[in-house]
Amino acid sequence: MKTPGHQRVKTARRRTAASTRWLERQLNDPYVQKAQLEGYRSRAAFKLLELDERFSLLKNTKRIIDLGIAPGGWSQVARKKAPQAKIVGIDLLETKPIEGVTIFQNDFTDQDAQKQLIEALGGAADLVLSDMAANTIGHAQTDHLRTMALVEEAAVFASETLREGGAFVAKVLAGGADKDLVALLKRLFGNVKHAKPPASRKESSEWYVIAQNFRGTPYQDEDNI
Repeated sequence: MKTPGHQRVKTARRRTAASTRWLERQLNDPYVQKAQLEGYRSRAAFKLLELDERFSLLKNTKRIIDLGIAPGGWSQVARKKAPQAKIVGIDLLETKPIEGVTIFQNDFTDQDAQKQLIEALGGAADLVLSDMAANTIGHAQTDHLRTMALVEEAAVFASETLREGGAFVAKVLAGGADKDLVALLKRLFGNVKHAKPPASRKESSEWYVIAQNFRGTPYQDEDNI
């Protein structure tokens, strides 16, 4: 994906060098430019588009849950690719309304919030998407553990929500899902893979775990892992 030419940004009086570098990267990012042209709220939309192209995640979906929906790019893609689907999303951050999408501003890890999602969906999900990541503190090991705890909770939620044959997609960090989570997913799903879509920046530590063909097996507690 080519850009019309590299743009440089001068450091403003009230802008740090780091924020200047971020702004320059945004201005020269072809995915950011394409997102603006195509009406997507973030470049992350292309991550789901690329994953869907490879794994056919959105085909024939009727009910979708979007965990960590803000700013809404993934649900925009879901609406475009599966206009017949009912979509429910949640995030701690406020998310501007998206036509045809039910959005909750709440903490996904709260049990009442999870019940809210299930009730709003009105039936078993075909696809559970999770682009959630814990707020980083700069300590790689701690950041990884906090994010993986979110992914595991999302996986358990998916196991309680998906129809048989459904799919679960979640963002993980470098190295992919840890062995306990992979073991859980392989027990619950017929096919489990890791992928890094082209829209994910090369320097980013993010990967995605894609679990398809849900077996319909109830989640077992940790003593049985």
